[in-house]
Amino acid sequence: MSVMLDYDSIAAICRAAEEKQMTISALVLSDQAEQMEIPADELYERMKKSLHVMQEAVREGKNPELRSTSGLTGGDAAKVGAYAETGGITGKFLNHAIARAVAVSEYNAAMGKIVASPTAGSCGILPGTVVSMLEEGRCDEHAAVMALFTAGAIGMVIAGQASIAGAQGGCQAECGSASAMAAAALVELAGGTPTQAGEACAIAIKNQLGLVCDPVAGLVEIPCIKRNVSGIAIAFTSADLALAGVESKIPVDECVMAMRQVGDMLPCALKETSQAGLAATPTGIRLKKQVFGET
Repeated sequence: MSVMLDYDSIAAICRAAEEKQMTISALVLSDQAEQMEIPADELYERMKKSLHVMQEAVREGKNPELRSTSGLTGGDAAKVGAYAETGGITGKFLNHAIARAVAVSEYNAAMGKIVASPTAGSCGILPGTVVSMLEEGRCDEHAAVMALFTAGAIGMVIAGQASIAGAQGGCQAECGSASAMAAAALVELAGGTPTQAGEACAIAIKNQLGLVCDPVAGLVEIPCIKRNVSGIAIAFTSADLALAGVESKIPVDECVMAMRQVGDMLPCALKETSQAGLAATPTGIRLKKQVFGET
């Protein structure tokens, strides 16, 4: 089957999948196998390894003794995991998902092996959603692996048409992109249509437009880790809205265009330079000195 996707439009990918009566993941796997001249089974096995890296990062990141090299973060995933067992306000499922997102992000800060999905700064969002669906018994491993192909396709379009780099587009380009990727993956895992996956992407992007990148001390820790948590919450709620039949009034590719425009308009001080925002607060400055000294 010849497909040859261009990855310059999320709507076009969704439309092609609808026309072929395929999931986005099946379409993308077939297309990538053809374009890369690699057997589909080999590409699938590569993606399965990525899923396993995500799962290992979740496990290692839940260690209550884990601390980042800077000493600023670590141990919170274990706290959230324990709290999740009480049900909390939003229930066990979402709180365990939050724990997984924090675990992967804290493991990254401690120099652990993670999957940049699409970046290290947003590495907890996709595992927080897809690994949760798998480990909470809401899908099997095959479906989880395939969902990563769906997420990857969304990320490829955003990277090409806007940005996935905080230094270029702010945190909307990192956590915003990851949320859109995760939202599409969730829709597919829940049995939604490719069109609904596109709607979920649009909703996720809209809810993070303008999110700045202002890391304290220039490290991918504060506030990055907690932004991963809000990112998975947006992914889950965006997917639920789309599955309920809610449509984005602004088409998904126009949302991506808006993300690029907003990113271009953000001042340099709010794009990973740590010159403004939370990084420039009295506490942010104090923490920087704590890590690096007065100079």
